Amino acid sequence: MIKNVVEKNKNIDVNADKMNKLKELFPNCFNANGGFDISVFEEELKENTSIVKEGYGLNFLGKNYAKYVASLDTETILVPDEENNSKDENKNSENIYISGDNIDALKHLVKSYTGQIKCIYIDPPYNTGSDGFVYNDKFNLNIDKLVDVLDINEEEAKRIYNMTNAKSNSHSAWLTFMYPRLYTAKQLLNENGVIFISIDDNEQSQLKLLCDSIFGEENFLAQIVIENDSRARPYSTVAITHEYVLMYTKNQDCEFKKLLDNEKKFNYTDKDGGFDLYELRNRNSSFNVNNRPNLYYPFYMNLDSKDNNGLYEISLAKKDGWVEVYPQESNGIKTVWRWGREKALKNINKVLFGKISQKGVYQIVKKYRGTEYTLNSVWTENDIKSDFGTLELKKLFKEKIFNFPKPTTLLKKLIGMIIEDEDIVLDFFGGSSSTADAVMKLNAKDKGNRKYILVQLPELCDTKSEAYKNGYKTIDEIGQERIRRAAKKIKKETNADIDYGFKHYTIKDVNTNTLDKLEKFEPNFVISDDSILDEFGINAVLTTWMNEDGYGLTDTYEKLELEDYTAYKCQNTIYLLNWNISDLFIKALIEKYEKEENFDCNRIVMFGYSFTLNDIQTLKDNLQQVKNIKGINVEVITRY
Repeated sequence: MIKNVVEKNKNIDVNADKMNKLKELFPNCFNANGGFDISVFEEELKENTSIVKEGYGLNFLGKNYAKYVASLDTETILVPDEENNSKDENKNSENIYISGDNIDALKHLVKSYTGQIKCIYIDPPYNTGSDGFVYNDKFNLNIDKLVDVLDINEEEAKRIYNMTNAKSNSHSAWLTFMYPRLYTAKQLLNENGVIFISIDDNEQSQLKLLCDSIFGEENFLAQIVIENDSRARPYSTVAITHEYVLMYTKNQDCEFKKLLDNEKKFNYTDKDGGFDLYELRNRNSSFNVNNRPNLYYPFYMNLDSKDNNGLYEISLAKKDGWVEVYPQESNGIKTVWRWGREKALKNINKVLFGKISQKGVYQIVKKYRGTEYTLNSVWTENDIKSDFGTLELKKLFKEKIFNFPKPTTLLKKLIGMIIEDEDIVLDFFGGSSSTADAVMKLNAKDKGNRKYILVQLPELCDTKSEAYKNGYKTIDEIGQERIRRAAKKIKKETNADIDYGFKHYTIKDVNTNTLDKLEKFEPNFVISDDSILDEFGINAVLTTWMNEDGYGLTDTYEKLELEDYTAYKCQNTIYLLNWNISDLFIKALIEKYEKEENFDCNRIVMFGYSFTLNDIQTLKDNLQQVKNIKGINVEVITRY
């Protein structure tokens, strides 16, 4: 099961993912040997794109190494907490809590949640020198290997080796730590996604440049200044009373919901007595048909559908007799819409209308909330200060068991700007679980179904801390208990019918003995090795593989018991893990395909260590009958 990943990581190409994306879009820029011709690429782009020859960026010791780490797959498994997950409040929950290193968690999550996360909030280590951050490397590459995989000289390899093995807290070490996490997190955001990152002056300038390189400078939204402590200190030359929240979008065309009171309604009447409208056209001619061709397309307006407010029905499909409307020109330049087709199609007849601004001039407009206000870049409210977060947690636990927890009021303000019902928020520096608490409070207010995914390293609590004295050995134990206590409090205060539970998973490294068995296992042997399955555990294999196959961490499987064998089924996939497969099972499985009209699983995944090559081939041969009789081509995948 892990053997395939280990082999893949041994031959990893740091830039493979990026080059594959380029090859899909510009196949003509690659020669017969796979080489990338930059001159052809520039020629391809220069007609509509300004190619910059000069620029600047962030460079740091370990940058190539950070890219290498980002390109590796995780060699860990996900182990479900069966006791927690079977409880009534948790068994149907869509919230997720993962205990483990967040780089491994993110690499697991991209297999099922790529493009599905609407909001990410993180409060990473600030690298203050007193917050305990040190680079703790787990890959243990020697200097020769670094020279080989990173294509660098021996001197640079030695410097990287020393940094990653000496528990450094330098700026370079912090950036090497953050790069692969942010790079992987970006893949999880959907097209309207936003990431919020709390930080202070120690790494703010480095983080800004790092995020510019990962998310794109054009996708920078704002840097909010948070006054987190208004007290001046007489022993300080300058009392630092603020920190920051950096905001980036997945793409610059995303819809960013402004701060709104959910109780307020649309203000339909402006000072002239008509609708308060906002034109959908981008008036800035720098956004035009040449550099935003995907935003240049026609609407169709029905001039026979005028209502009392002077608005008309519109469509994206061409209809006889309807007027074709393109964005108006500006100084002879064809401008574009602010929205793409997909977003426009989704919002037609909800907020989009046609309008005639003057004779012969047609517009597409949307309803505008008269209660909106611009987001300020400095926040000074008392209930978002760090003291408020400490007080919140102390009320829940009766003790100060966590330092500097973020207040839920701050998190509700941040994530409330972007996530709506059914959206998912991710926090992969989970800490005291303020994010989960904030999501539950938002849901309780409007009966929403927002979901959270939290990740926290099982970092040991200081033996002298109040947390340890109260029985909490690791930070993730505090985080989980905070969710339980907050859920109980919110339910008592609001009686809201929302999701108060969470599914819990632990990331587990494969031990050395098991790795040795995987390395030595030879598929050509005539006998299988059922002990390997025992060492992983059936539920861990199923959880890891279901997530790998895109089913996520909240889907369930059912047991498929046929004759003398138990298989496991999730949607259209059957998992064969147990070793004692027989001809009777295969016969019963074929009959199930033939006789049950709705049984159409098109994929079977086998735990390779449990089967001989003869077992695998026999199953494949027999499944040909399913294709012949029912027309289903069943793919058989063997994983090691």
